[in-house]
Amino acid sequence: MKKIGKKHWTTLTLLSCLFLAACGGGGGKAVDAPKADTAPSTQQADAGKTEKPAEKLKIGITQIVEHPSLDASREGFIKALSDNGYVDGETVEIEYQSAQGDQSTVSTIAQKFASDKKDAILAISTPSAQAIVKTTEGTDIPVFFTAITDPLSAKLVDNLEKPGKNITGTSDTHPDAIKSMMKTITELFPDAKKVGVIYNSGEANSVVNVDNAKKAMAEFGLEPVEANASNATEVKQAAESLLGRADVLYIPKDNTAVGALQAIIKVAEDNDVPMFVGEMDSVKNGGFAGFGTDYFELGYLTGEMAIKVLKGEAKVGDIPVQFPKELKLAVNKKAAANEGIDLEKLMPVLNPYNPVIIE
Repeated sequence: MKKIGKKHWTTLTLLSCLFLAACGGGGGKAVDAPKADTAPSTQQADAGKTEKPAEKLKIGITQIVEHPSLDASREGFIKALSDNGYVDGETVEIEYQSAQGDQSTVSTIAQKFASDKKDAILAISTPSAQAIVKTTEGTDIPVFFTAITDPLSAKLVDNLEKPGKNITGTSDTHPDAIKSMMKTITELFPDAKKVGVIYNSGEANSVVNVDNAKKAMAEFGLEPVEANASNATEVKQAAESLLGRADVLYIPKDNTAVGALQAIIKVAEDNDVPMFVGEMDSVKNGGFAGFGTDYFELGYLTGEMAIKVLKGEAKVGDIPVQFPKELKLAVNKKAAANEGIDLEKLMPVLNPYNPVIIE
């Protein structure tokens, strides 16, 4: 075995000490080495991160029954949302429920929307709005209504300029609509004295409309003849009950009657009875004539009100209730022929109104 010299031994001893110090051996305190920068770069972190998609707003829409005017209001509301970036299936989830004319279903839908804690609710028609207002009372869910005859008498709001609470919306009643209709009836059919009115006395909005119609009739020397229909199946019978008792028919903005409008139209056409209606969509669908507003535009206006709230630009209770700004007379040319009306003969009376003629 080869001896190790003193010089080499000293060198080995120093190397051993250094090795033990570096390994923390010998029970001595180790000297911490500078920590390496092991944190991933910002680019690496972003690459490995799964971004959570933004939560969609939940919007509920409910209406008492499906008919053209209410449907147009709904479509206008949704279009306003979409035009402002609130697209169904992308940034919002819209749940639509129709009560199909059943009052118990109206309440069930209202309860569901409230329990779901929707970010906003649109109630189309007075019965639907009343149920939603009652169910969401005391919550902060923004509620919007449209196609409402009289928000005050329906007790949806206490003040039209500043509704307060969590609700606002639009009314479909132009203050001159019913009076203009009764005046036009007397001008077109001066011999007509009795006006048959079909409506559901259980609908608060209908009662208001009919009361206003009676006042207007009295002003123009007309007499109302009422026929009640509590549901859609009773509408045809109600219309038939007016035959021989009324010179013309008037169908107000009543959800039950308008929902079964075709049944009334058949009675009117089969018996050559002029049929007047309370809104323009019913003229498009077979009524002879009526004053009204564009329900799509009304729904769009309601949607614009909702957008202000969703964007945090306004509180729902601070937005005034809105009304139609324009009133138009629409006349259905085909309906006139089907109801035995000589439209050409009546045009000199109609022309000053600049009516919308529906072919």
